[in-house]
Amino acid sequence: MNDSSTVLIVGAGPCGLMMACELRRRGVDAVIVDADERPGGGSRAILLWPPSLELYRDVGILEEATKRGAQIKALSYHTGGRPLRLPLVPHMAPLILPQEDTVELLDDELRRLGGEVRRGVRVTGVTQEADRVVVTAARADGTEITLETEWLIAADGFRSTVRDLIGARFTGAPLPITFLLAEGDLEGGHDQEAVTYYLGRTGVVLVAPLPGGRVRISGALPDGVEIDDGTAQRLLDERGPGGLRVTGLTMNTTFTSHERIASTLRLGRCFLVGDAAHVHSVVGGQGLNLGFADARNLAWKLAGVIQGRYVPGVLDSYDPERRAAAEQTVQATGRMARQAVLSPLANRVRNALMALAHRTGALGRKLPPLLSGWLIRYPDVLIPAPAKVPRGLPLPGTRSPLYVLEPDEADRWQLITVGAEGGDAYAQGTALAGRLPGLLAHRHRDGGAEGFVLLRPDGYVATAGRPGDLGPAATALEKLAPQNSKES
Repeated sequence: MNDSSTVLIVGAGPCGLMMACELRRRGVDAVIVDADERPGGGSRAILLWPPSLELYRDVGILEEATKRGAQIKALSYHTGGRPLRLPLVPHMAPLILPQEDTVELLDDELRRLGGEVRRGVRVTGVTQEADRVVVTAARADGTEITLETEWLIAADGFRSTVRDLIGARFTGAPLPITFLLAEGDLEGGHDQEAVTYYLGRTGVVLVAPLPGGRVRISGALPDGVEIDDGTAQRLLDERGPGGLRVTGLTMNTTFTSHERIASTLRLGRCFLVGDAAHVHSVVGGQGLNLGFADARNLAWKLAGVIQGRYVPGVLDSYDPERRAAAEQTVQATGRMARQAVLSPLANRVRNALMALAHRTGALGRKLPPLLSGWLIRYPDVLIPAPAKVPRGLPLPGTRSPLYVLEPDEADRWQLITVGAEGGDAYAQGTALAGRLPGLLAHRHRDGGAEGFVLLRPDGYVATAGRPGDLGPAATALEKLAPQNSKES
């Protein structure tokens, strides 16, 4: 094994593999090691929301993932009366794909990019120096080795060894709810294009379609319940509409969750991503998506610093931005998880409120964007936001389906100006792109009030406003380039 690398990633689960692919496709020498001698199996995390599917597209595995997966077109809630069906537009519709398929696709892509997972390597020590990180590790046969790297990324899961070695605390607590996780065949009428929630008097049971016609069944269990081969069927009978029968179980287990966020997501040259950085309730299928968003946030910044496009200070934004995303996700999934264990009276009140929200359209306006990740908002860290964003433009720190990145191999920021061609916004955008050709791409939308939207390389809105608001944003953007910064 080579004893030095530009970036060393510890942990070859989906987040570590995605991190390695994101860096290698940008030309960064990223090495990945894992303590296990073979990849983990099973479906585990299955729900991929659109922001994650953008990453699959970028690394070149979306087409094959779509062939293997089950496309979801709606969310369906049964409250005892008529089902509340929420059709999903494409930019809010998830793909269901077993985690083992994601791992296989990412591993294949990593090999195509010239990398591979070095397995049977267990990290035992981490020492940071001014310009490098020295990692001690042991092979499966007990041989001790030393690895040197410029940057270290921990993607080694909930029980992260690297997190412990750098002294980060994993603050939070267990979520006191036990869930059933079963997979098998389902007989009876059920929507095979929707993730379905049956909101019964005694609790909630979820039915999610899997590739190949099978389903996943999950629900919170009463305290002290021991599962057996009939547990999933009993949940369906008690909480479902009747007439559903599960057969051929290939998975039948329980799991619990924690709500924890590491005390620091970056310490010097070490970063935490995925479950090493944060964990939360599994309700809503957010975990893998949150970890992939960590990888997307960090990859363009770290690659840019390594390749000299950005000042090192850009990396200071990783912790506050991803901490904000983790906190928002923990809060949202915690609320949803606790609604799965309400009393019978509270269940009836919740169901009545959901039916009302569906009739008024509020449920469809709020729930799909929440689950699909469009409501995550970053703090104002890299680019200053104007005091007030004009109506019709997206808020800084958010993702907007109306303003998206166009393919750009240079991984540049993208400035979209609107208004008359040749107007103030157009002229300022053209001039700024001319001053920063390696950092910024400019495109224009003709018509409407004069304005602009500045998109970061990860698709988030950096800022938006009228032509007069572009000056401070341009100054901040220019300072990210080493030749324009006092840090250089």
